[in-house]
Amino acid sequence: MLETSARLLKLLSLLQAHRDWSGPELSARLGVSTRTIRNDVERLRSLGYPVHATPGVAGGYRLGAGAALPPLLLDDEEAVAVAVGLGRAAGGGVEGIEETSVRALAKLEQVLPSRLRRRVSALNAYTVQIPGNTPSVPPEVLTTIANAARDHEGLRFDYTGHEGEASVRNVEPHRLVHRRGRWYLVGYDVDRDAWRTFRVDRVRLRTPSGPRFTPRELPGDGDVAAYVEKGLNTAMWRYRATVLLHAPAERMRELPLGLEVEPVDEGTCLLKLGGDDVNGIAVWIGFIGVDFEVLDPPELAEHVLRLSERYRRAVSGR
Repeated sequence: MLETSARLLKLLSLLQAHRDWSGPELSARLGVSTRTIRNDVERLRSLGYPVHATPGVAGGYRLGAGAALPPLLLDDEEAVAVAVGLGRAAGGGVEGIEETSVRALAKLEQVLPSRLRRRVSALNAYTVQIPGNTPSVPPEVLTTIANAARDHEGLRFDYTGHEGEASVRNVEPHRLVHRRGRWYLVGYDVDRDAWRTFRVDRVRLRTPSGPRFTPRELPGDGDVAAYVEKGLNTAMWRYRATVLLHAPAERMRELPLGLEVEPVDEGTCLLKLGGDDVNGIAVWIGFIGVDFEVLDPPELAEHVLRLSERYRRAVSGR
């Protein structure tokens, strides 16, 4: 009986970790026959777990949604991650989820083993979260996008660009990325035949959603975080700047800029970046600590000139 119970827990854990399993896959993982797998699935169903079975060569098992949430099996690291995440969510950042996060966190901490409770307490006590003024995102929007990306289902939504222009998008969602308080969706825009990055707070989902799709390869090395970082540094800001740095590209790449530079010759390179105001761009470039020339836009060049005159006046009496 103990062996059967342990196997049922392991089977449940596998079904929760992966969307679809074939009978032979589960049989190999648990070291039992496919007939035993069928019997164990029936036991889980009798306990209230909605396990769906699809016959045929391409069929298998899937843990579905039931009338009530079944118990979730979390290992130590997952439990700590969930507890810390709920603590952060309770402090804001996702619209309308703060109070719910507090209730869920209270339930989780009640059943956490003492060793894990100490780890969570230490993380919460010795980390500081600075609240920002970034726009919040309804949690149901995030879950809808995440589920669509997981299930390879297209999305249809209204989108407002950074200059206020409105458009309707048909997108194959790839990943959600959280960066500096904002959520971004990386996906393939079917109508524009190109990869795009969207701010989720500017997305208004439409129903019904789009058709299922075959996942595409993300350009580059597949690093979605680097892809978003590169795009945000240029395309998604009000101002997009091109600056000639009087320093070798290799030297600039050694700095923690988070930006890409293009070599021009042995002593200079091009830097492309963006921002919502020219003052922030100008000051940030000054932090790099090398001579530079503003190639574009004119507003940035004019602002750098005003800054230079202001700094000159600051020391004119010496």
